[in-house]
Formats: sequence, C-alpha cells, structure tokens
Amino acid sequence: MDVDEENPVSVSLAEPSAAVTDDQTPVSTIDPTPLPAMQPIIPSLVPPPIVPPIAPIPSVSAPILRPLAPLPVRPPVLRPPLPQNGEMRASDSDSDRDDSGRAQAASGSAVEYEISEESRQFRERQEKAKQEFLMKRRASALAVPTNDMAVRTRLRRLGEPITLFGEREMERRDRLRMIMAKLDAEGQLEKLMKAHEEEEAAAPVAMEEVEEETLQYPFYTEGSKSLLEARVEIAKYSIKRAASRLYRARRKRDDPDEDLDAEMDWVLKEAGSLVLDCSEIGDDRPLSGCSFSHDGKLLAACALSGVAKIWSMPQVNKVSALKGHTERATDVAFSPALNHLATASADRTARLWNSEGSLLKTFEGHLDRLARIAFHPSGKYLGTASFDKTWRLWDVETGEELLLQEGHSRSVYGISFHRDGSLAASCGLDALGRVWDLRSGRSILALEGHVKPVLGICFSPNGYHLATGAEDNTCRIWDLRKKKSLYVIPAHSNLVSQVKFEPQEGYFLVTASYDMTAKVWSARDFKPVKTLSGHEAKVTSLDITEDGHCIATVSHDRTIKLWSSAEIEKEKAMDID
Repeated sequence: MDVDEENPVSVSLAEPSAAVTDDQTPVSTIDPTPLPAMQPIIPSLVPPPIVPPIAPIPSVSAPILRPLAPLPVRPPVLRPPLPQNGEMRASDSDSDRDDSGRAQAASGSAVEYEISEESRQFRERQEKAKQEFLMKRRASALAVPTNDMAVRTRLRRLGEPITLFGEREMERRDRLRMIMAKLDAEGQLEKLMKAHEEEEAAAPVAMEEVEEETLQYPFYTEGSKSLLEARVEIAKYSIKRAASRLYRARRKRDDPDEDLDAEMDWVLKEAGSLVLDCSEIGDDRPLSGCSFSHDGKLLAACALSGVAKIWSMPQVNKVSALKGHTERATDVAFSPALNHLATASADRTARLWNSEGSLLKTFEGHLDRLARIAFHPSGKYLGTASFDKTWRLWDVETGEELLLQEGHSRSVYGISFHRDGSLAASCGLDALGRVWDLRSGRSILALEGHVKPVLGICFSPNGYHLATGAEDNTCRIWDLRKKKSLYVIPAHSNLVSQVKFEPQEGYFLVTASYDMTAKVWSARDFKPVKTLSGHEAKVTSLDITEDGHCIATVSHDRTIKLWSSAEIEKEKAMDID
C-alpha cells in the first residue's frame, strides 16, 4: 500500500520539470519540508482518473511529422488460373484478370500464361462436344427411312451391323442417322449415294413381293358364295322393311288424327295394370328360356333337363315335348314366319323343330356350349351365340353355316336382329355390345359402357333404340343415330338376365333379373311402370306377345308365369257375358 500511494506523488511532482524548455535553467521550487504534510491529502485531492489526459502528448506528435518512405515496387507474380467448379477457363476469372492487369501495368509488356493440364483437358472436352453438336445438327437434316426393314437394308449396304444386342427400332434408326452424318462429314458421299441408288433399284422388286404375299395371304376370311347370296337377299329384304317402317312413322307424324302421346299413354296404362294370370310348373329342372309364337297361340319353354316343351295359349296346356339334346337347353326361339322353333344347348348344337315336336335340322359347328339364339325377321336365317367367342349365322332351309363372326374377346352370350333385318347385335362376357351390318359384314358400332358381362340385348321396333342388360344390375338404352348411350337405368338389385321391347311399337321395355322380379319401363322417359313380383327364384328369361297384351316369364323355381292386363281381362269377361 505504501508503494502504490507513492507513485502518483512522483508523477505529480515531475510534471513542472517536464514543462521547462531547453534554453532555460531549471530552478527547483519544491521545498522538501512540506512532504510529510501532503501524504494525508493525496487520496482525496489527486484521484487516479486525472492522470491519463496529461500523459505523453509530445511523444505521439513526433513520428507523424516524419516523411513516409516510398513503397517498394512488387514484382509481378505469375499464377496459373484456378478453374471455378472445374468448368471455367483461365481468362474467365475476375481475380486473374485483375492480377494480369496489374502485372501488365507494372511491367509494360504482355505476359503469356502457361496452360495447365486441367485446362487443356477441358478444352479438348469442349471441342469434342462442339463436334458432336455439329454432327447431330447435320444428322437431323438427313432423310432416314422410317421402316425398320429399310433401315436394316441400308445398314447392310453401308457395311454396318444391321442390329446390335438389345437395340430397338428407334435406336437402330438413330444409329443409321449418325453413321450417315459421319459419312457426310468425312466427304464419303459416293458411298452414301451408291447405297441409296441400290435401295431405289430394289424397291420395285420388294413391292412385287409384297403384292404377291397380299394375294397369297389375305387379311380377311373369304366368304362362300352362299353367304354372298344371303347378303344380297338380306339387303333387298331390309330395304323394303325400312321403307315400310319409315312410311308408317311419317304417316303417324303428319296425320292430324294420330295422337302418339295418347296412344302411348293407353299402352302404358295397360302395362301398368298387368297382373298374374297363370302359373304353371314347366319342368322338373329350372327353366332357362321361353318364347311366344308369332300368332301368340303357342308358348315354348326349355329347361336345364335338355327338354323343351310347347304349351297352348291361353289355357297353358302341354302340346308336345322336344327331346334330343344331350346337355341342358339354354334357349328357345320361335320362327317369325312359320310355326317352327329352334333350341340351343350346352351340347354345342342348335336344333330346329316343328310345332308337333319333330326334329327338322341340327346345326353343328360351335366349339363350346351355346347361349342365346334368335331368328332373322325373314325367318330364313338363325343366329346362335356361343362361349367359343363367336356368333354364327345359319341357313334354316339347308342347315349350312353361312357366317362365323368373331370380334368379342370373351364368350358371346346374347344376339338380336334389327326389325328391318339389316343389322345384328351381339353381347358378351367382355362387357361389350357390338352392332354388325349383315349386308357388308362390318362391325359398325361398339357399345362400351357396362362394367360387367352383358347378358341381354334387344332392338326396339322404332329402328333406332337398342337396350342392353348386364351383370352390373343396369339396363342401358343406346341411340344408333347418335352412337352413344342415352339412358342408364338402375333397373334391379341383381344382374339383368334378359331385356325385351314391346314388339309392335316399342312403347315399353321389360327386364328380367336374378332378384326374382321382372319390371316394365316406359319407352318415353324410361321410368318404371310396373314390377312383376311372384317368382321365388331367379328369373332367367321372358317374352312378350306380338300385341303386347301378355308377358311370359320363366324362373329357376321351375314355373312359367303369365302376366296379362286387367283391362284385357275385363273386356274378355264382357265378351263372354
């Protein structure tokens, strides 16, 4: 503590002596006697913060007054340019340009850089990429064949391998393009032109070979002479029927006495009053199909036992039994011209019978079991659908197979003919319906919309509507004029097994389903008119009489049920009275 207290005293005493100039004689004005008296005043009168401001001011000003020495000239430093991101040249660096500028300003002469190994490799890569780009641009302007066989031929004439391992058509074409561009760049145009001339010389020979192959192997199946005659006859028949239908439609439209809405309302009122008229056990096994005769006096029904039976109407008395199939019967259809009927079976055959039960013809040719069958409106032809993915057209008189029509990717289940006779429609398990022109054999329309197999199909008598029923529980109405679906009817709670239009004018539509019901729908707006409930099992098929007054349904409960209008029953009762 004594040492620390003495230091400020010595500094304060030395301050007057530091202020004396050189030419004056220093005189001591400090008396040593008062020192002991100042010791108690030092802590209070002279605090430590007063000391720094008075310190060495003269010593700091002395070096500032001296002149600065000149800076030595730095010799230029030559450094190799550092590539930025591995892809920049030496002259692209800003720092290198600054250093080179200062070096040239100092030396007054240009300085040559030494190119590093990395820079040289980079320049080589850049030059190679430039050449490749120019090659691709030259190749893009060349005409290269698009046919793979022509590409292979030109590669062979140029002395190159016609194909490489794993090479595809487009890759092979690109390789030929690059080869041609390389030859063009190297000036070997003579070789290229020679190959082109050889190809042109060989082109006529190749065309002749292609024509010969086309003649030997046609892309279509050539039809028989009987099919040609049948197509001509169908065309003549359909023209007359179409003209008659259009005449009736125009007459109804232009006749002021004709009220189409009132007529349709009356028919729908009759359909809405349908009641169960009769129920009869049809067979020992479940029933699979039924059909009315063209005059409505007979009804045929077939069963899984393989036997079809004919019943008289309206008493429903058995007339005859048609026995001949070795497997279950799948469908039955009456001819629209004569009282002949045809049956289809799982034994791959269809058979033609008369109303007395005698076998007339057997149609053999399908490779798998048959599903539905239908007669052409003329009565001369029979259409059969089969699980062999085909439907076939047969001549009823001769039993000859006229047409084997493919087109479905899965089994064909249903078939129907247009009322004019010009078109046929088929449906199958591929969820598609197809419309065929019988006069030309072409598929003119594909009915895409159902998401599950289509089991029923039927043309409307108006000529332009078509109905399909499928396993997706819906019935779709198609317009042949617009080539699209008009209505989607959520018809049933189970699959739709059969659809039929009223045969006279098509004023209503009837659908059968595995939900044990059949339903009647208005053809005007396709709203429900009547639900026919009474079966105790799946309803497999139905048919409607020509006048539309009676509907027959068959089911797995082995019963045939007849539904007739209550209004018609009242009229019959009045006639009896």
